[in-house]
Amino acid sequence: MKNPKPVDSKDCRQFLAGIARHWPLAKGCLSEVHKPCIRPRCAACARGEKHPAFLFTFWEQGRQRCLYVPRELAPRLRRAIENGRWMEAQLARLGPQLIEAHRRQRSKARPPRPRSQP
Repeated sequence: MKNPKPVDSKDCRQFLAGIARHWPLAKGCLSEVHKPCIRPRCAACARGEKHPAFLFTFWEQGRQRCLYVPRELAPRLRRAIENGRWMEAQLARLGPQLIEAHRRQRSKARPPRPRSQP
């Protein structure tokens, strides 16, 4: 089997420029939850009101993990998750493109088959 053609540097530059435009990237889920606090005499918790908090849920080494997110970081993390979804879509698109480019290159390299005479 022949070695495949190296990655087109123009495609690579465009891909990397897209990543730079969509930075930061994250994969996971951001959820707003309402939880009681740890203060022993919290009036809001005594009334049954819970405090809003943000949780970032993600997978690490096959296990689901959660981290609390400071309120001021939530909008940036939400954007990073959207950017991560963009990145996943780009990766899903690149696989079939690589195969199609290989097929086009292979068909150009092959000499045309002679037609058999009846």
